[in-house]
Amino acid sequence: MREFGYERAHDVAGAVALLGTDPGARLLGGGTNLVDLMKAGVERPSLLIDVRELPLDEVRFSPEDGLRIGATVTNSDLAAHPEVRRHYPALSQALLAGASGQLRNMATVGGNLLQRTRCGYFADLAKPCNKRAPGTGCPARAGDHRNHAILGASEHCVATHPSDMAVALAAFDAVVSYETADGPGDLPVEEFYLPVGDTPHIETALPAGAVITGVTLPPAPAAAHSRYRKVRERASYAFAIGSVAAALDVRDGVVRDVRLAFGAVASRPWRARIAERALTGGPADGTAFAAAAEAELAAARPLPENGYKVTLMRNLVVAELTRLTEEAAR
Repeated sequence: MREFGYERAHDVAGAVALLGTDPGARLLGGGTNLVDLMKAGVERPSLLIDVRELPLDEVRFSPEDGLRIGATVTNSDLAAHPEVRRHYPALSQALLAGASGQLRNMATVGGNLLQRTRCGYFADLAKPCNKRAPGTGCPARAGDHRNHAILGASEHCVATHPSDMAVALAAFDAVVSYETADGPGDLPVEEFYLPVGDTPHIETALPAGAVITGVTLPPAPAAAHSRYRKVRERASYAFAIGSVAAALDVRDGVVRDVRLAFGAVASRPWRARIAERALTGGPADGTAFAAAAEAELAAARPLPENGYKVTLMRNLVVAELTRLTEEAAR
């Protein structure tokens, strides 16, 4: 690991100012992803700005404004917060499905949003990777891609986004707030993460020099009836090979509101808008759930070794929406 500077910011303005002093500076939250990448030589910051002491560690809920989460709230604290468990259970479940208890105690909401892909080629300096070194190629397309993207990928990159939390945030129309030297700004999660296109190294629309200050989830009654389901290769401490965040409002057998977002199938959390439109106003039954999932997955372009994800995601959608329907009927 090469030498780097270290500064601790005590307020948001100070963190923004420090970022402006060094184009090679990076923000340090829990460090659970960044430090690993520094050890591997993938990340080589000249300055680390520790933001864990910023006054952004509150979680607030109101029926009128929804849920406001500070950027330095840890994943453990957010998952255990009673208002999160009551009003957005899928978010709590997604957080608890991620990493280990020790890592969740360190990881922060802001850092989780910015974690990098777990594609093995990205983390291996001996291999080319368009996401790490633009223009060098994407060996995953012809190599090991069994856990890679089936939706929204390009010839330049087939890596997936690793966050469980961000999938739940996408389902609930979360908005990311940030501060720059020019003032504050907001980005819906769906716009925060950019399509991979021909620039896979540019992952978010976050402006240069921005410090994430928090995330807001608007009021969503359907969110109180939600679930997060993650499929992985072992029982604990593994990234998803497929996941779904689902929320459902069913009355008299008719779908009044539905939220669906997929994880581990694209370079960003995948909001399943096609499936949502197909389901809204229709019957809440397995046939409709399967048809909606298949409509969403019609755009899938799997590679030779990851076609299983199409079936996996369809089954996840049917299973979780069926469980939510049964729970609503009790």
